[in-house]
Amino acid sequence: MKSAARVLDILDDLVAHGPGSLQQLASRLAIPKSSLHALLKTMLGRGWIETDATGTIYSLGIRSLIVSSAYLDEDRVVARTSSILDELAQATGEAVHLGRLEGSEIVYTAKRDSIHPLRMYSAVGRRLPAYSTAMGRAILAEQPREKVSELVPQSLRQITPKSTTDRTTLLAVVEEARTRGYAIEHEESCVGISCFGIALPFTQPAVDAISIAVPDIRLDDTMVTLIVESLLDVRRRIEEQAR
Repeated sequence: MKSAARVLDILDDLVAHGPGSLQQLASRLAIPKSSLHALLKTMLGRGWIETDATGTIYSLGIRSLIVSSAYLDEDRVVARTSSILDELAQATGEAVHLGRLEGSEIVYTAKRDSIHPLRMYSAVGRRLPAYSTAMGRAILAEQPREKVSELVPQSLRQITPKSTTDRTTLLAVVEEARTRGYAIEHEESCVGISCFGIALPFTQPAVDAISIAVPDIRLDDTMVTLIVESLLDVRRRIEEQAR
């Protein structure tokens, strides 16, 4: 059991912190180097991790990609929202994301790229604090208020110069999203980008959300109206189908 836990800790560490040497991993995980080396050797042989040309720096291997891809292929929400993401991307021409609450973070589970050269950087598997994203705020707004207090830490990490770092202000932003039915963030997770998000009512409370990301240079009143109406229409249709 201890070895299995350590293997999972290694994978979690490589996801969170990126590649590392034996010494770096041993320090970060507090595992004796002799024990760690044996685990890494086994994981290398099974393709869960790989090394650089020097054989001294460890990173995630191809097996990690195969398993993560299989997870997404079997995920019901990813499958159920595929046509919705296509529809929103076509209607707006902007980047559309699907995400899920995992702990206090949002994990990107699917995306559609913008048709424009200037776009938001994003990737499936990316993790961000829920409080800093439109998707996360939309999901937080669906949670009981006592749960929101648990999910929003006392100290908020500043991701960009415009990130909200005052907890009281952030909780008020979540309450606004609860009232409106959608959430907004302006340049708080990516400089120059604004995002609009809705929670998806597949579960109660919701744990999945969709957002549309737009560079501020293309964001005018007409675009805001199009995005908000499109998102709210998606939520309304999903709610009607569930009745």
